[in-house]
Amino acid sequence: MKTMRRYCVVCFTVIAVATVAVDRSLGQASATPPLQLENKITLGAVSGRIDHLAIDLARQRLFVAELGDDRVQVVDLKESSAQRVITGLKRPQGIGYVPSSDTLLVANAGDGSVQLFRGPNYETAGQIDLGDDADNIRIDPASNRIFVGYGNGSLAEIDPATNGKIADVPLRAHPESFQLARSSRRIFVNVPKSREIAVIDRFASKQVANWPVDTGSNFPMTLDEESGRILVASRNPAQLGVFSMQDGTIIATTDSCGDSDDLFFDAKRHRVYLICGDGYLDVFEANGDAYRRSAHMPTISGARTALFVPDLDRLFVAARANPGEPAAIWVFRPTP
Repeated sequence: MKTMRRYCVVCFTVIAVATVAVDRSLGQASATPPLQLENKITLGAVSGRIDHLAIDLARQRLFVAELGDDRVQVVDLKESSAQRVITGLKRPQGIGYVPSSDTLLVANAGDGSVQLFRGPNYETAGQIDLGDDADNIRIDPASNRIFVGYGNGSLAEIDPATNGKIADVPLRAHPESFQLARSSRRIFVNVPKSREIAVIDRFASKQVANWPVDTGSNFPMTLDEESGRILVASRNPAQLGVFSMQDGTIIATTDSCGDSDDLFFDAKRHRVYLICGDGYLDVFEANGDAYRRSAHMPTISGARTALFVPDLDRLFVAARANPGEPAAIWVFRPTP
């Protein structure tokens, strides 16, 4: 009988140790961050603010608008190194690449121009003068039309075949981030000063609705078209808001990192990536109408712009120079 008792005690001890080991293993698995820092590509002597990014997928070149240094840097992702610099710009903000014409477009805040560079060596290919504060650029892959937000409230439509502006949509104030819906003819535009999302019919070239945003400073925006949602981050207060693409009805709000400037939806994982200048990157998991913050990851103060590239399954974050660390592109790999 004593032998049997000792045997049972040993059994229970083994089971308890195994259970603890499994629990620890599960805890470690659940603690795996949704983004893992894979690489840092140094940009060299970049002293000022970095704005938006674009990509040439065929050549795997990343374009970085270095607003504070009046230039665009071209990064070779295959070599993980800066390849060349395009100079002669005036506070470049928005940037876009048109694969069909092999054209890079750069929107300049300093003089309101959009400059064009063509081919693998980025030869000067023209300039479109919009007048003031040329900012975000979006490209419609179906029509090859280019849209640029600028001035005190306008969205310009450009035909790359002629390098000319073919339409101008007036808005109530300067547009920040905007997105072209693939499933409809609408463009959704963040207009922070009027605290609204402007809805544009891009075929008719006119605004057809305006949806109020209760929070202030609604700068970044992305779309979840499968679920019919617009995601907008606000700076004051720092929140992520989710709206219906049909009528602008608010679906959800949740607290977020501060000084946000870029926002992306990872359709593969139903995840949201929000990049903030306060030195953090937030990850939210979308589950029905709920958006749960699953990570609040430290980056660098002032690192507020980024580019998520689903084809490469990578998030590229522009980290400006800080004491002891040069400016760089931080490359994050989503997990799993």
